[in-house]
Amino acid sequence: MRKFHFFSCVIFTFVIGLFVADKLHAQATFPVNGIANPKDGAYAFTNATIVKDASTHITNATLLIRNKKIVAVGNNISIPTDAVIIDCKGKFIYPSFIDLYSDYGIREPQRNSAGFNRFAGAQMTSNTLGAVGWNQAIKPEMNASTLFAADDKDAKTLRDAGFGTILTHQKDGIARGTGTLVTLANQPDNLVMLKEKASAQYSFSKGSSTQSYPSSLMGVIALLRQTYLDAAWYKTKPAEEGKNLSLEAWNNNQNLPQIFEANEKWNCLRANRIATEF
Repeated sequence: MRKFHFFSCVIFTFVIGLFVADKLHAQATFPVNGIANPKDGAYAFTNATIVKDASTHITNATLLIRNKKIVAVGNNISIPTDAVIIDCKGKFIYPSFIDLYSDYGIREPQRNSAGFNRFAGAQMTSNTLGAVGWNQAIKPEMNASTLFAADDKDAKTLRDAGFGTILTHQKDGIARGTGTLVTLANQPDNLVMLKEKASAQYSFSKGSSTQSYPSSLMGVIALLRQTYLDAAWYKTKPAEEGKNLSLEAWNNNQNLPQIFEANEKWNCLRANRIATEF
């Protein structure tokens, strides 16, 4: 069963995922659900400026990790002979939070400012150019990595609040494409991007779409369900469909973590029903 991760607000996750509990680690004979990559052993990060807290900086310091746990921090640390040594001269090491739901570095899409005109004709199909799907609120082909531009002013605000890494995407549409994982370092875009496609993003909101359908929550749910079915059909490469970049991207994105903006508890349940079905 596919499960969605629900985020009704910004999620703050402290960076401790590197360190696995001893109890779990001790069960060495149990099968691994995924690719086994234990990374046991010792790692010594030397010559770094280590920020222990807001008022304590240690220069020319060493951080020693063994079996995924920090075992020593400071000066004059004895480095084991089996340790992999990483020279961090000129670099900083500090604890930070991860923001898993952000649009940092991505501009808001242009919206129609003309307002609603009840005398205008209905827009039945997408006005997006290209070999994409028929509904412009469904845009799984959108790739946040191609929209991202680092902004050190915004990054500094986030760093000052304790953040170091951001999962960012364009908050627009029902199927919003992929999110990209970046750091908040004051460096060029190509040096702060950690993972080009790190998540697939969804919501119950049409966003900037000017298309008439869907016009209700029931319609949004129906469109999501229909897109899952259409994407499964598209896998058979039907000649009558030709090239559909949206359905192709939808299928490719299913291997990524699926993140759904729910906003409130009932939408969490609705999203979970869709996840359970598909």
